This record gives sequence, C-alpha cells and structure tokens, in this order.
Amino acid sequence: MIHIAPSILNANLMQLPALLPRLEGAGAAVLHLDVMDGHFVPPLTFGPMLAGALRSVTGLFLEAHLMVDRPGDLIEDFVKAGCGRVIVHAEATPHLDRLLGAIRKLGAEAGVAINPGTPLAAIEETLGSLDLVLVMTVNPGWGGQKFIPGCIDKLARLKARLDALGLSPHLEVDGGINLETAGQAVAAGADLLVAGNAVFAKPDPIAAFGELTAAARSAKR
Repeated sequence: MIHIAPSILNANLMQLPALLPRLEGAGAAVLHLDVMDGHFVPPLTFGPMLAGALRSVTGLFLEAHLMVDRPGDLIEDFVKAGCGRVIVHAEATPHLDRLLGAIRKLGAEAGVAINPGTPLAAIEETLGSLDLVLVMTVNPGWGGQKFIPGCIDKLARLKARLDALGLSPHLEVDGGINLETAGQAVAAGADLLVAGNAVFAKPDPIAAFGELTAAARSAKR
C-alpha cells in the first residue's frame, strides 16, 4: 500500500492537535518528524519533547528523521517519546551498523537516509538490517524545495537492488513531493512519500492530503 507521510516541518504546531485526528480519519498512517540540529543542516527544529506531546494527541505512527551530527545521542530519547521508527543519515556516522542495531534493540524500526549526492554504495552493507530506506529528493534542511529529478534513477536502482536481494524494506522519499512528483516516485519504487508543504501549506490540509494520496496510488509501478 502506498502512503503519504505528512511532515510537520512547516506546519502550524498550534493547529496540529485539531488536524491530526482528521488526517488519521482521512487515511494517514505515518507522521514524519524532521529533526534538525543546526549543524548537520543549518535549520534548528525540535526535539523529543515535541514527539512526546504529539504522541499524546494522535494514534498515528511516528517516525523521527534525525538530520543531526550525533544521532546516537538522540535515538533513545525519541523512542521513549513514542517514535516507532528512527531514521539516521548515512552521512552522519561512521558507525551506521552500530546505530541501526541500537535502534532495533530499543524496540523501534530502523531506517537510513541518504542525501542526493550520496551513492547507494554507502548503505549496501546494511540493506539486510533495514526496515526503511529514505532517499532524499532534495538536499536536506528546508521545506518547500524543488524535487531533484535525478533522484528518481537512484530510487529505481535501489528498488532493483533490493528485489535482487529478496529484501523489502519500505522505500521512502522526502522532498518536493506534490501531485506531479508523487507519481514519479511511486513508479520508481517508493511506497512511502513524505509531504510537508503539499499538505500543510494548503488552505485545506485534509483535502490536500486526500488528493496527494489519490495521485500517488493511481501511479503505475
């Protein structure tokens, strides 16, 4: 099943307690938390306390996307706050396998993200221990960026490699997802699409979520 994972990066946090139950009612299953430390990427967003606050107002599955220099310092806090999946960047650590093991030991799903300029070879040796691979389709840091078309080829090559190995982690894309690019990502193999502005920047986020979900699910794979 193809799912849209709304990202709260540019959402009005004061409106989320009212919006999240409606998103859940509209079919949302995953809420994406873009965690930034002001070092790995320039912006500074939020920490585990917000994840815990969100956990108290929604039944959505929470995934924490750690765009931080020292992801190992935050994994346990986000799992304790209620995140069922933690995603770390391959570029942020020389000990990727160790971090993935730490996430799973805490009882959460383990994911890895790679930036547009990072080759798939950087995660090749960890593919068998992943619940999710996130292919960044913009350079991380800010919402509202334009989708990088060349990332589609990377996604397709990753999907082919996973199929050849008999592996089936979630394939997620993050960045520039809209009514046009959602179909391209799904056709290349994605089953989970992060969308921030395409949902929360619209006058009616619930309607926008529904339209985006329909566009993604109608794409030919």
